[in-house]
Amino acid sequence: MKITTSIVYLLIISLLTGCGAYFNQPFTQTKARIGENTSPDFLVKKILPSEKIIVGVYKFRDQTGQYKPVENGSTFSAAITQGGTTILLKSLEESGWFRPIERENIGNLLNERQIIRNTRQEYANGKKVTMPPLLFAGTIIEGGVVSYDSNIITGGSGLRYFGAGVSNQYRQDRITVYLRIVSTSTGEILKNVYVSKTILSQGISANLYRFVSLRRLLEAETGVTKNEPSQLAVKEAIDKAVDLLIVEGIADGIWRPKGGEAAIEYVKKAYMKERIDAEKTELYNRKKENRRAKVSTGFGLGMAQIKGDYVNPTNQFGFDLKIKYSFNDPSFNIWGSVGRLELDNKDIFHEIFLTSGFNIEYIILPYEKFTPYLYAGAGSISKTNLDQSFFKFQGGVGIEYLISNKIGFFVEGEYNMLLSDDLDGRILGEKNDMFSRLGFGLNVYF
Repeated sequence: MKITTSIVYLLIISLLTGCGAYFNQPFTQTKARIGENTSPDFLVKKILPSEKIIVGVYKFRDQTGQYKPVENGSTFSAAITQGGTTILLKSLEESGWFRPIERENIGNLLNERQIIRNTRQEYANGKKVTMPPLLFAGTIIEGGVVSYDSNIITGGSGLRYFGAGVSNQYRQDRITVYLRIVSTSTGEILKNVYVSKTILSQGISANLYRFVSLRRLLEAETGVTKNEPSQLAVKEAIDKAVDLLIVEGIADGIWRPKGGEAAIEYVKKAYMKERIDAEKTELYNRKKENRRAKVSTGFGLGMAQIKGDYVNPTNQFGFDLKIKYSFNDPSFNIWGSVGRLELDNKDIFHEIFLTSGFNIEYIILPYEKFTPYLYAGAGSISKTNLDQSFFKFQGGVGIEYLISNKIGFFVEGEYNMLLSDDLDGRILGEKNDMFSRLGFGLNVYF
């Protein structure tokens, strides 16, 4: 029964840690299919050009020089696809804005035209043989994959107990694509853009190794690894670069779409929205967005415990209200609080107190939804009849998660140190009275 329970728990954990990869295991052969649609969210998907642009692409190279990373030994296989020109030509065609012409293998094209011309001349009986002229490009596109950074993030987690274990690992790589369009009449670079794309690899595994009896050993193991295809990542980055080339060209007046000024304004608004979002997004897809407003109020509930001159302290209920103000630097805040709490030593001491405090707070990750924070300050604690008050210093740590940009949930622990030993009505020893508090609550941002 214990073995069965361990196996069930192991399978549940492994499935929860990687359901997406685990339930996509291939058990049968698959037929060839149409290639994946890598960039369904083109800004110019519904905007057509007033006239398609004839463009030539000579070479879109892998400029990284990277070889495929392996754990042991070496390999001469490139980390990036060497068919970048073919992918770029497909992206230009799919955009609906360009008429790509053959330039990568122009020698083959010219040879074939010469064969056609010679063959027709041979059977023309003295007649003049002509062929339609080749299209020439008003613009050419240059660029390439300029970087491939492997293992920009690696990590994982695992758990093993009594011969049963489960683990999860992940790795993230990053590629960067540059693209520029050049006027063939003047040589001017009309527009230059770049796009980055991450490549994710994940692996999960679970195993069981147990002796079910003295001479019987049970072993079970399962796992799966999922790697995002680098070719699709390159395709998506090139698709996005082509889209960005068109959008910035419309915004700068290089291209003219159908629909006139209305279409131009639509593209400009969509582009500015995406650009603002991109400027807020840092490496590792973290958004530099000031989510927390300058002024907020909070309400917290918790338990407090005295550390005084009596034994057997107990946890007692308390609550507090606070108002917070943020400086121009969102990492630093100041806030004041008032509250009510009870302190108790079992069958010896019990009293209700009113508290107040003023704190300086440091938010470690001010632009994240989930962040730890530290605070410290000074305040007072008084009996409810206000006939006796004590000065105190306090400090604490906590974590906050923003449910939305208006509401945040927090959990914090606080330590309060008094400058008196008379909080519990008894003066004994050299140390002053102290109390700790553990609480949770909500912050409301205005």
